[in-house]
Amino acid sequence: MLRLDAAMRGPEEAADHENGDEEESGHTENDRLRHGRDLRTRGPLRQAFAGARERLRSRAVKLPKRGVPWRPTREQIAAAEGKKVPDVIADDLAVLFCGINPGLYSGATRHHFARPGNRFWKVLYQAGFTSRLLTPFDEDELVASRIGITNLVERATATAAELRPEELRDGARRLARKAERRRPAIVAILGIEAYRHAFERKTAQLGEQEQRLGPARVWVLPNPSGLNAHYQLPDLVRVFGELARAAKLA
Repeated sequence: MLRLDAAMRGPEEAADHENGDEEESGHTENDRLRHGRDLRTRGPLRQAFAGARERLRSRAVKLPKRGVPWRPTREQIAAAEGKKVPDVIADDLAVLFCGINPGLYSGATRHHFARPGNRFWKVLYQAGFTSRLLTPFDEDELVASRIGITNLVERATATAAELRPEELRDGARRLARKAERRRPAIVAILGIEAYRHAFERKTAQLGEQEQRLGPARVWVLPNPSGLNAHYQLPDLVRVFGELARAAKLA
């Protein structure tokens, strides 16, 4: 304990202590020799620990700042299973778009509709929702145009087919509570089959629904995923454009 105390003192205080009377301090010449060896070995140990910490930091996955474009690695995409993507949302939006759930690419980047080939951002621009072609990394700009994005189910999966029916129904109730709290004018659900299962409306068709979520009107639009071969880009632009005009955004 005396050696540790001396090491923790400042240089002048430690020197005063070591230069004191041996009988008063309890130190012998051998104690001082051992203390010197301790000080000499402590430096290399500290350097070794510092090097180990630096190596661990270099191996850690560092995600870019939000809004900075980047491409996730295969490992990051595979590790995104179950991750969430933050809502782009505010009170009193004109339109709150609601996807089914994030894909793994979106889960890895933490941005909506992020996978290359998804047509959501191109459709928004061509349908008149945005004044320029945005990317997933620009999504926070939507709020200034009174547009938001959320999901029925929060967890990321490789495909929507992995979702359980009860997850969709739970998501419908959560979306209803969100609409009550945030009060968007229109909630636009992207995916007719997801809507039919989540809200148990088996005969629902695309377009505006009779149902309301709180104060919000409900529209159902096609899923803009590139895997949805039933709707080509001009078809998507047409039906999204009808919503833009209804919301007085185009």
